[in-house]
Amino acid sequence: MEPSRGRAAAALLSESLPCRRRRDGEGVRGTPEPTQQSSSWAKHLLGFEWADVSSWHRFVCLLNRPTDPASLGVFRFLFGLLMALDIPQERGLSYLDHKYLDGLEVCRFPLINFLEPLPLDWMYLLYAVMLLGALGIMLGCCYRLSCLLFMLPYWYVFLLDKTAWNNHSYLYGLLGFQLTFMDANRYWSIDGLRHPRKRNAHVPLWNYTVLRMQIFIVYFIAGIKKLDADWVEGYSMGSLSRHWLFDPFKLVLSEEMTSLLVVHGGGLVLDLTAGYLLFLDATRPAALVFVSYFHCMNSQLFSIGMFSYTMLATSPLFCSPDWPRRLGARFPACLRRLLPSVEPPQPSEACVYGKSERKGRGRGERGPGLRQKLGALFTVLYVLEQLFLPYSHFITQGYNNWTKGLYGYSWDMMVHSRSHQHVKITYRDGVTGELGYLNPGVFTQSRRWKDHADMLKQYATCLSRLLHNYNVSQPEIYFDIWVSINDRFQQRLFDPQVDVVRAEWSPFRHTPWLKPLLVNLSPWRAKLQEIESSLDNQTEVVFIADFPGLHLENFVSEDLGNTSLQLLKGEIVVEIIKEQRNYTLQEGDRMQLPPGEYHKVHTVSPEPSCYMYVYINTTDVALERNLTQLQELRDKVQNGSETEPLPPELQPILDGALGDAMQTDPVVRAFVQRQQRLEELQRRRNATLGERLQRFAARKYFLFRRSFLMTWISLRNLALGRPPLEHLAREVAYANMQQEAGAAGTEGVQKETERAEL
Repeated sequence: MEPSRGRAAAALLSESLPCRRRRDGEGVRGTPEPTQQSSSWAKHLLGFEWADVSSWHRFVCLLNRPTDPASLGVFRFLFGLLMALDIPQERGLSYLDHKYLDGLEVCRFPLINFLEPLPLDWMYLLYAVMLLGALGIMLGCCYRLSCLLFMLPYWYVFLLDKTAWNNHSYLYGLLGFQLTFMDANRYWSIDGLRHPRKRNAHVPLWNYTVLRMQIFIVYFIAGIKKLDADWVEGYSMGSLSRHWLFDPFKLVLSEEMTSLLVVHGGGLVLDLTAGYLLFLDATRPAALVFVSYFHCMNSQLFSIGMFSYTMLATSPLFCSPDWPRRLGARFPACLRRLLPSVEPPQPSEACVYGKSERKGRGRGERGPGLRQKLGALFTVLYVLEQLFLPYSHFITQGYNNWTKGLYGYSWDMMVHSRSHQHVKITYRDGVTGELGYLNPGVFTQSRRWKDHADMLKQYATCLSRLLHNYNVSQPEIYFDIWVSINDRFQQRLFDPQVDVVRAEWSPFRHTPWLKPLLVNLSPWRAKLQEIESSLDNQTEVVFIADFPGLHLENFVSEDLGNTSLQLLKGEIVVEIIKEQRNYTLQEGDRMQLPPGEYHKVHTVSPEPSCYMYVYINTTDVALERNLTQLQELRDKVQNGSETEPLPPELQPILDGALGDAMQTDPVVRAFVQRQQRLEELQRRRNATLGERLQRFAARKYFLFRRSFLMTWISLRNLALGRPPLEHLAREVAYANMQQEAGAAGTEGVQKETERAEL
């Protein structure tokens, strides 16, 4: 029987019919043949007959039947290109010297504690090898070697720093791992030009099956994770609907309904259904439109590097594998020479052909061999492993906190949002008993350690080692970390009374010093939003929940001249340290807190207490009032209604020149700086498309320029030795050189809420 492509050509298993080889005493003897009706239904919907999976032999034949390599070759090219662009950016090649801080004592967070970065020059060499591997994958040059050159350094860098883990970085590593075992260099590759047998040759169907199943799992498991109550009720991404991309929806919906129905409801439905809709011929065109729109939006909403473009590159994998040939055939004949081949693929030893195909090509009887069986086994085991990992956290319990796992292989994308209100690190000298405090994040560049017990244990161990250099003997380290997840109360994540240096932690056991999430207080969120919306623009509020027997020590800044504490639930005792007086508050009670003083809030009720700080930053209010007066004065001078000449100290509000910044009045300096920021923002908003593209291109140029120059310097150092320090400093300064357009690329980055005091 000749190979045929069913209407479900992009389904999980598609393209030509499988071989059906029977041996004496083997096969389907005694098994009734499927009816024509059931056969047509399975073929129409799934792209294969049920008989094709009725035995292991037939299943192996099915997974190894010949498939057009064109779509796989295009994906290989796009994946290699995107990874080559990703390495200088999200992988960090452009700022490698700032990332690893060669020679400095810093705390790191590898998956396995003995993993450490190489010396800086060798790290640049490692990244250069990874980049060459990505380019080799893109070009299909020395393909298998290129996959190894990309994959091995990638996973080393990935495992070296848990703080950089996210779902899409994990996905890149998985795709690189899969491509290593595939024949993705059979189309549009340099290897095909060098080896005629590899040029435009069939690939086994399992090459497509593994990739399609991987993308299906990403979508579907992400949808399953979004069935979480916080996502369904609209608390996970509550502020996302304020982005301008959702303005068209807000023409007919309120911002709250846009968040609930479009952001949360639309995201849930798309993730749950996208994988299925991409598999089916009838629904694939609509699915391609929706997932493309979804990923284009994500590229503007989040700083997620190449993830959106990688997912866009995976979508054509679900189409008929020969779509590049049919697309190329539409071009004029004069252009086809510049495009990949549109000729039918040649046979391949890696595939298993049907009886009629072997006869038509004069090939002898040959069933699936060891290679084909290993390919089928790899497909089954890999898919099962990927289905299991997102729910394997009952094994790795030590990595579970309020959420399950390390946010790396769970596909729970954007389900949980956190804000940190208060972080305090206390150390105690184990010999003298002397107490001291450390700035949160000291000796590290990461902030993610605050949310994970395993990283907190590594951080405490590192701090204990480094404090010996500061004459602290046998240090004990205590962390008091307050977190709000998905708009809940701010509450403690870990027990502040536990010395984390000596605390027990195991990857396979529950962390005993982890405080539970107070999920029974989740219904309060609607009330908290109601309270917050009732306040004016100058009034701020912080909602706190604490456990019985613990206390919060806080300081009210003198800038906050009108700070009050109101109890919402439970019973607390407020201790004013300077006055040495205690005040007991019952539910509904409220008291004023003195500014410029410390106080402690003790929870004395048997159940957790809930209270809120309400405050006004009087300094900010006064500054805003002064700035408003200066703005009014400037407007009057400019429109001619103010005839009196301005005093010299106010002259900068007109010309915008600060002159001697040290002599300028602080209010005038703040006004001028704010006006300059507003003018720059307005200039950027009014920029033409050409100007925006030029600014974008300049920013990327200087990023890749620094990556290349710093890599060249490091490779030169390895080959010829380091030059004198002054010469090296000049080279680095040249690599850092940027124009104004290139240096302005850090705007718009949202910073995490960090407040150590009110």
